[in-house]
Amino acid sequence: MTFGFAPSSAASLSTSTSATSATRLLEPAEWAAAGIPLLRNPREVVSGLHSRHRPRPATAIVAVLDADERVRASASFTRRQASADGWMFRNALLAQLRRVIPHDLRLRTPVRTAVLLYCRDGDARWTEEDGAWMWGLRDACTLHGLRCGAYITLTRDGWQVLGEGRGGRRPHADSTPEPFALSEAPPPLPRTGGAASEVLRRAAAR
Repeated sequence: MTFGFAPSSAASLSTSTSATSATRLLEPAEWAAAGIPLLRNPREVVSGLHSRHRPRPATAIVAVLDADERVRASASFTRRQASADGWMFRNALLAQLRRVIPHDLRLRTPVRTAVLLYCRDGDARWTEEDGAWMWGLRDACTLHGLRCGAYITLTRDGWQVLGEGRGGRRPHADSTPEPFALSEAPPPLPRTGGAASEVLRRAAAR
């Protein structure tokens, strides 16, 4: 006669859930191979979002950029203390996107791009939590008709675009946000030369 303990259904469910959660993340190599569009000026995007939302650790900022990398909509929220799961992150991101901008599901090719900046503790090295955010961002973009853009971490060491190797020391998780106007692209300078410019110059000199 053999005595023992059969695994409970709750334990089996917990193991199954953990295994499923582990698949809902993207490794850095998978992310790099996904063809994520590069930001032309990542520091400008990071500084702009940092100035708008003033994130603290555990704050996620999702932003939608147009073709010229201007921010069309953005939202920030604090991550709840729970296990890192791409499906949960996907749902949280999708809820924010639906709140701040209409979907583009009717378009064959997305024209807007969503990027995610996550402020967290630790250093800039990839973690499983980052992998879950990557999975969630990619899936949320698919469901909302957007291009999946960069995933950026903001720590006390600075900011880092994961999968690209680009980053900087400022802003960082403890830095004071720059004045909002300085984080935006400066307005184009007026053109000079020509008859109209000469007329304006003479009028100003009077």
